Amino acid sequence: MAEFTLKIRRYDPQSGEPPYWDEHTVDLEPHRSVLEGILQARNEQDGSIGVRCSCRAAICGSCGVRINGQPGLACHTHLDKALESAKDGVIEVEPMGNMPVIRDLIVDMDAVHWKKVQQITPWLIPKEPVPEREYIVPRESMIDITQSMACIQCGACVSDCLSMEVDPLFIGPAALAKSYRFVGDPRDAAHKERLKYLSEDKHGIYDCTHCFKCIEACPKGVAPMNQIMRLRRISGNVYDIKDRNNGERHEMAFVKNIQKNGVLHEADLLPDSYGGKFHPRAVPELISSLPVVVTALLRGKVTPQKALLHSHKAPEGVKEIFESVESRDGGIEFNLYIEGTDEDNAEPPGAEGVLEKVAEDVVTEALEEAPVTPAGGEGSSA
Repeated sequence: MAEFTLKIRRYDPQSGEPPYWDEHTVDLEPHRSVLEGILQARNEQDGSIGVRCSCRAAICGSCGVRINGQPGLACHTHLDKALESAKDGVIEVEPMGNMPVIRDLIVDMDAVHWKKVQQITPWLIPKEPVPEREYIVPRESMIDITQSMACIQCGACVSDCLSMEVDPLFIGPAALAKSYRFVGDPRDAAHKERLKYLSEDKHGIYDCTHCFKCIEACPKGVAPMNQIMRLRRISGNVYDIKDRNNGERHEMAFVKNIQKNGVLHEADLLPDSYGGKFHPRAVPELISSLPVVVTALLRGKVTPQKALLHSHKAPEGVKEIFESVESRDGGIEFNLYIEGTDEDNAEPPGAEGVLEKVAEDVVTEALEEAPVTPAGGEGSSA
């Protein structure tokens, strides 16, 4: 047995009082869970502590909280492990983010999480005619969607989603991972309709900023951001959906930019996302960005010469990578549930060291050309 100090964030919206921290010392074996520590504190010291739990086996997802600032399942986090990341030996426990607090560690998942899941039609729409006995589905297809099916709806990814902090209307990683569960299922009859909706919605698949927070937060390896990227690829490459938000064109502008320059040339990114500098769609966007450009020029963040005459050209290695990818008949999806481990697939066939060497050359070239900033001075960016 050992003593552990839990610092629990307390808040009752109905009381009118602000949130506060409450410390409790519990006596448990180090391998016991943080949830057991919270329950001991509630049972023996303060019965008013609000916490939600059910299975206590990392299956139901009910006990999602933030432990030392990181999202996780309280029942799946051992006290000794939590202590390793604790400040001053005190384990901090607080409610998940991006959702309103009902009481203490209990958040209103109906208001955010489940509301967004309902947006994406979370059920299979069967193809017609329905077979008399059963659908015959390739084994690989079912294994593929197993990754998104592994979601236990704990809300950890929603809690730490940076896009949702900026745009609370963003459909969110959990709901979009759920979408791939049906878009990746060959039995579903509404693939294009689902993708059209998620592409056209300005809070849909193109609202994700690739911060990787949902991948780090997920306790089940669902990797929601990976599922979002798959939805984008299928939308653009398979169904050729050109969304009104210019999300697909924006992604292609990034690809073409790197293919041409080797490194990102941001002056071309905005107009290319709208069809080019002289395209009618691009003109209003370029005009609206003039205040930002003028500010950057005045502060020395960018010069007219570098903005208009980009000096970078893509190295031969980058061109070879693009040629190799574009010569393939179809895309290659990497899914840990099918392929094994990252270590097993660390080096793609035919790309022995090429990507690493090209990346090293591009970074070296960029550093050599970057202006030297005095210590304590303001850095520069494109």
